[in-house]
Amino acid sequence: MAIHKIQINDFISDDYELIAIHSSLDDYKLAYAINTILNTRLIKNESNIEIAIPEGKSTFSNYIFDDEESDVQWSLIENKTTIVTSKKKSSQLFDQVDITVFLLPEYKKADYLLKIENIDYEFDENDMIEKILSIKNVTTAYTIETTNLKSKNNLIF
Repeated sequence: MAIHKIQINDFISDDYELIAIHSSLDDYKLAYAINTILNTRLIKNESNIEIAIPEGKSTFSNYIFDDEESDVQWSLIENKTTIVTSKKKSSQLFDQVDITVFLLPEYKKADYLLKIENIDYEFDENDMIEKILSIKNVTTAYTIETTNLKSKNNLIF
């Protein structure tokens, strides 16, 4: 009998675009601006994205939009969050430490990630980036190459 091993890479699909956004806007303000400029309907997802690290569990807020007409899924995810942990087993006020956790540690300067799934050949990422850059308080936006991304498993949700 032959044994067939299934690799985790068998399930990872690269049929999405990933755009990094640098902005000082709050997540809900950025989602509203993207909805306005790109004609999307991003809404707050009540279930946050969770990543376990040795210090504890970190959660990342996200906004989703499932465009049923074109079968495209949009996700706006914050790239960094802060968790509070204690240094020791005591609960003293000054024994707590803030730790910044990144969804994609390779892109620590990016504040948000826009993941667009099930795109077709007509998708124009340059036009989309130009529109995102026109949003006030967006410093920069650019496409992230996902093929060599070390932490791409964090984008499976």
